[in-house]
Amino acid sequence: MSRHATIRTDHDDATVVARALRPDNTDEMETTVERDGETATIVTHIERETTSGLQSTVDDYVANLEVAIGVVSQARTVQGDQPTDTGAVSDPDSDSTHDTQ
Repeated sequence: MSRHATIRTDHDDATVVARALRPDNTDEMETTVERDGETATIVTHIERETTSGLQSTVDDYVANLEVAIGVVSQARTVQGDQPTDTGAVSDPDSDSTHDTQ
């Protein structure tokens, strides 16, 4: 018999936070974003075979969630009204890209 947990977290940048979390997910976890009008919710389903395994995975996930929310919040504060386009740096023809041999 497996154990299950579902963690739901509302956040203004739910998609960004979910993307930050996904690389740390195990095979027993799935993170999605649900939208209901203006509200976006990060939903993570966790399934483990043992209660202690479930508790450990939930503890790790919550720690990762706290870090992801902190990083996203800090990035939004620092970014402010700055443009997100990197300009010529992201253009393949720019002088900043070259082949090394």
